[in-house]
Amino acid sequence: MKSKKIYGVIGLGRFGMPLAKRLALAGEEVIGVDMNEEKVEEFREFSDLAFVTKSLHKEVLREMGIQNCDLVVVCIGSNIEASILATMNIINLGVPTVISKATSEVQGEVLEKLGAKVVYPEYDMAVRTAKKILQKNLRDYISMGKDVEIVEVELTDKMIGKSILDLDLRKRYSLNVIAIHHEKGIELEFLPSYQLKKGDVVVVIGKEENVSRFINDYSDN
Repeated sequence: MKSKKIYGVIGLGRFGMPLAKRLALAGEEVIGVDMNEEKVEEFREFSDLAFVTKSLHKEVLREMGIQNCDLVVVCIGSNIEASILATMNIINLGVPTVISKATSEVQGEVLEKLGAKVVYPEYDMAVRTAKKILQKNLRDYISMGKDVEIVEVELTDKMIGKSILDLDLRKRYSLNVIAIHHEKGIELEFLPSYQLKKGDVVVVIGKEENVSRFINDYSDN
């Protein structure tokens, strides 16, 4: 049986708290750390491993058991010094994977040089919102890096009744259909002859510019 992994979340704010709760609700062991006692008390409903601290020095983190984590997410964005200190100390404790939140490119570059994987939640949410505003039938997307996206596209009238073969996404747009959502669930295996129906959502993967071209070509506008 696979042993349960241990995750750490440093900073239980707007990004860290829902992340830590989601991991805990999934049955994972989660260490939550914050300087705000009320936030830590809130998280104690989800995990006994919740700690209040004003210090993120190595020995303090060690006492909390951070060195035992398989992955730690540092969710400190605004306090750059604390973010860098925590990231450096966690990496030095030997944690295999450290993900650090950044609010600027400069902060992100420093964190990457320390050895952390960097995320920009505010930037990513802004881009996601802009995409939904500009492309109304784009339901959701995941950036895979290097301009490659996985995108959920709601059907327009121009798509309904067409088959996957009719759309010919691979030849026309260099896109691959990897899933179809419909009322009965998610289809991962389907024939090219599958006819798209109202309410279906097509999931495609490919270059961002090709996804945009596909969406724009089949827009109802």
